[in-house]
Amino acid sequence: MAARPSALRRSGRVLLYVVMILAAAGIMLPFAWMVISSLKMNNQVFTAPVQWIPDPVQWRNYLDIWVKADMVTWVRNTLVLSVAVTVLQVLTGSFAAYGFAKMRFPGREPLFLLYIGTIAVPWQSYMIPQFQMLSSWGLNNTLWAIMLLQAFGAFGVFLMKQYYESIPDSLSEAARLDGLSEYGIWWRIIMPLSVPALASLTIITFVSTWNDYLGPLIYLRDRELWTIQIGLQSFIGEYNAEHALIMTGSVLSVLPIALIFLLGQRYFVEGVATTGVKG
Repeated sequence: MAARPSALRRSGRVLLYVVMILAAAGIMLPFAWMVISSLKMNNQVFTAPVQWIPDPVQWRNYLDIWVKADMVTWVRNTLVLSVAVTVLQVLTGSFAAYGFAKMRFPGREPLFLLYIGTIAVPWQSYMIPQFQMLSSWGLNNTLWAIMLLQAFGAFGVFLMKQYYESIPDSLSEAARLDGLSEYGIWWRIIMPLSVPALASLTIITFVSTWNDYLGPLIYLRDRELWTIQIGLQSFIGEYNAEHALIMTGSVLSVLPIALIFLLGQRYFVEGVATTGVKG
């Protein structure tokens, strides 16, 4: 009788693994079809039934996309924006979070709640006055507009503050007694202890900036300023019959963020799991 509960637990664990594998397969299936379609000829992409093994394999699609589309410019602009915005948000978010988590000043909690409350305000509700403001500053149709818009993020402050609260205050207090400034405490003590949270914020910010479509669509009109999302949309309109090349461009747009997530997933999971756990 004692072995029966153990057998039931093993059966339940096996069933759970099967369900998770099926769910993962269902999520990955569209991506697999996209990669496979990028290696096909145009007349093979939408064949029925689906041809899962390309025959012949069209590796040339990954060369033709660079010739027919301005992929170099699109990738360069997207990379510049993603790196710049990520660096700015990590610096501003982590520094502001330090003030809210480790410093005491009047009105700290109401100010934090007010700032975090801006997450609930949709960007569409204020994007027109924001556009008018940046246009009056002469930043419209420049990459600086996107960088300035996304240099600060309430979500990053919230994420980093929750992680900072898991770091014992005794470390900061000891550093103050030793004469270290608040800037020094943030940079030399808090930041090195916050690598998982910083990695999480870096991945989230980079991915959201790389995939952003509406912001660049509004502010970037010149073709040489387009990001990969706008460029691919224009490519679809211009070459709407080149299905294999469209899939190739989609793979190239997804590949960088997939690699970044794979490389940083350990820190990402650790940062999300420990956020909000107070020490």
